[in-house]
Amino acid sequence: MTRESTTRPGVKRGTIPVFATATAITVSNIYFTQPLLDEIARGFHTSASAAGLVATTGQIGYALGIIAIVPLADGARLRRLANVLLVITTLALLAGAAAPSVALLSIATLILSATTVLPQVIMPTVVSMATPGNVGRVLGAVGTGLTMGALLSRTAAGLITEAAGTWRAGYAVAAVVTGALLLVLPRFMPGDAPAPVAAQRSYFRLLASLPKLVTEHAPLRLSAALGATVFAAFSAFWSSLAFHLTAAPISLGPAVIGLFGLFSVPGALAARYSGRLADRWGMQRVNALSLGSVLLAFAMFGFAGQSLVALAVGCNLLGYGTTSGQIANQARIFAAGSAKKASLNTVYIFAVFAGGAVGSAVASEMFTAYGWDGVVATGMGFVLLAGVALVWHAISSGRAPVDGATDAADASDEAGSADVAVTTGTVWQDRRAGRAAPGPGGALPARTATAGSWFAAPMSADALVREPATRRDQAG
Repeated sequence: MTRESTTRPGVKRGTIPVFATATAITVSNIYFTQPLLDEIARGFHTSASAAGLVATTGQIGYALGIIAIVPLADGARLRRLANVLLVITTLALLAGAAAPSVALLSIATLILSATTVLPQVIMPTVVSMATPGNVGRVLGAVGTGLTMGALLSRTAAGLITEAAGTWRAGYAVAAVVTGALLLVLPRFMPGDAPAPVAAQRSYFRLLASLPKLVTEHAPLRLSAALGATVFAAFSAFWSSLAFHLTAAPISLGPAVIGLFGLFSVPGALAARYSGRLADRWGMQRVNALSLGSVLLAFAMFGFAGQSLVALAVGCNLLGYGTTSGQIANQARIFAAGSAKKASLNTVYIFAVFAGGAVGSAVASEMFTAYGWDGVVATGMGFVLLAGVALVWHAISSGRAPVDGATDAADASDEAGSADVAVTTGTVWQDRRAGRAAPGPGGALPARTATAGSWFAAPMSADALVREPATRRDQAG
């Protein structure tokens, strides 16, 4: 790929690889603690549930960052914002490395997770840099970095801890790597603010309007319920796996525990094709497939929880089910006939990570009280809640749970809207007009869902109209 074929004139050579690397590094700060929880519990001579607060606060912090910090990207100078976020994250990681108690470590993790939301700032930025016809291509490259960072951070943290003999080394190395981005990333970020005055006036109004979206948009309610419960099950597993694998009779070290992140890569990457399945089958069918995959994973965890092979296979089923469900959930939101795509996505991502925080907290308590069986029961309970939400939606809307998902697009067309959703490189367009219509300010919300990457970004109508025909599918 040459720079000329993917990015606009004036964009520095190497911007896309730098953004992909930065996304991988910053997102890893949320997940690298998970294989270290047993070491943290031993280091502070505390219980598994107390150490589990570290994973829980990480999810809470990221959810808060999505709500409070990401909207600033609409009006802030992105270069300055990147500098500030990287400095705070680095200092919080250093504070975590030196934390004298679980409570202070949890506070440091809360802060660093809230400020490590750079991936959600980078995604809209890279869209504005792409040439027409290459938006999906550059987002796919950056999204792959996000996926690899989320999965492989667990592997790296386990190996580092095993080599150094202390969990603190994981925080220290993360601080060094994150701090090193200060020397590179800001030089590739735009120096000017997109619309500082307008954004500053609308920031607090935007935050105040978010709760109303839940009551006004049924597709958002369904997607948020499914996303939160499935991610709660996902987080329940990963936040408890270290305790399970270090206990007898398995008795593994942190390096081997971290390898389970590597083992999970195939399942998560396979989920990138779920966008095509959503186009063909509909979102509800993909959600049903997602829930079946996650439920099967927890069944394997329950019946063969002492088998490393069964755990590895279950990790892939869990990763596939979680990621494919998120793709379907966001496809539903963006096909729902509203111009407030970015706000809808903000509420959705907040619900997902809030669910993750609940899942981590509940699983920690259940593991302390009932062991691995308690974690499995927790995961299955969240999956069953998701199933109830899907069936309830189907009954209340008068459709079977696996009906086609073009109904949302149909309703959108009936109302005369021309909304666009991009899922894994596929553009949904207004069927009658045969073209994409711009939203406020002439921008179209676009989303490319790759394994582990969930975001919304502005995309010009002109760019979409000039997309090659092979990259577009008309709804219906």
